[in-house]
Amino acid sequence: MTEEQTNVPDASAEENGNEEEILQWNVAAEDNKQRLDKYVTESIEGDVSRSQIQLWIEQGHVTVNGRTVKANYKLSAGEQVEVRVPQPESVDIVAEDIPLEIVYEDADVIVVNKPRGMVVHPAVGHSSGTLVNALMFHCKDLSGINGELRPGIVHRIDKDTSGLLMAAKNDKAHASLSAQLKDHSVSRIYNALVRGNIAHTHGTVEANLARDPHDRKMYTVVQAGGKHAITHFNVLERFGDYALLELKLETGRTHQIRAHMKFIGHPLVGDPMYGRSGGIKMQGQALHAASLGFTHPTTGERLEFSAPVPADMEELLTYLRSR
Repeated sequence: MTEEQTNVPDASAEENGNEEEILQWNVAAEDNKQRLDKYVTESIEGDVSRSQIQLWIEQGHVTVNGRTVKANYKLSAGEQVEVRVPQPESVDIVAEDIPLEIVYEDADVIVVNKPRGMVVHPAVGHSSGTLVNALMFHCKDLSGINGELRPGIVHRIDKDTSGLLMAAKNDKAHASLSAQLKDHSVSRIYNALVRGNIAHTHGTVEANLARDPHDRKMYTVVQAGGKHAITHFNVLERFGDYALLELKLETGRTHQIRAHMKFIGHPLVGDPMYGRSGGIKMQGQALHAASLGFTHPTTGERLEFSAPVPADMEELLTYLRSR
């Protein structure tokens, strides 16, 4: 059985602009007899400790087949685990004077070049040092559609992925940018350094993605179910045992590029989850959101932005070219 997570927004919470996150998993055969607290800790994204999960279980935020059980409950294959992530009793996201590389800004939108290592928005156990903390200090006027923990955030990129990201400064802009993401009219192009010599100069990976049943923090290609995902690639440079790619997203699934590249046998250099074997080292995956294009929510003008790869990635490319 393939275990899969779904996210179910709470309608009443969404109307109040503070959407409650509901996570659901169907227990796979491989997880039969696993403790509930361990299962949820390994499944949930973000820095959430096992003791925090145990508290949620005790408070009734975690159910199995609709009923509350103890943290040491042994799961059975086919059971449904649901977590209603509790909203903070008081949200106190502090504006922090963190330097930002601002590529573009007006009254509606801000585009930044996010450094590798920066988390996009606060989460349980991680409330400072994020892009949101920095944006709150700089902007003072972010859209509230995504709630108090994620003001202005329309989309996100992984902590260890660098590059361009847009945020909305009012609700009208947020709605417009979200709609463009949904209808795939936002242009997103990435640069990635991958292992191996790709046989084709260009191609497309069209393969559905779902939670990996063996490691639920990861995603894997599945033959049935999952979410439709398409990644187009072009080879920019070859280095024998490595290649620099340009990748264009047609869909925007979690870990899409990382999972698709692993699937075709060319994982990203430095990827701690999808490229664990040897080779040249890098702190975080060699993945950079190099280009971003969208239609301005007020003027209707098409805007296109680009950002060069960060210094550490450029140094790696220089080394490979000189070998």
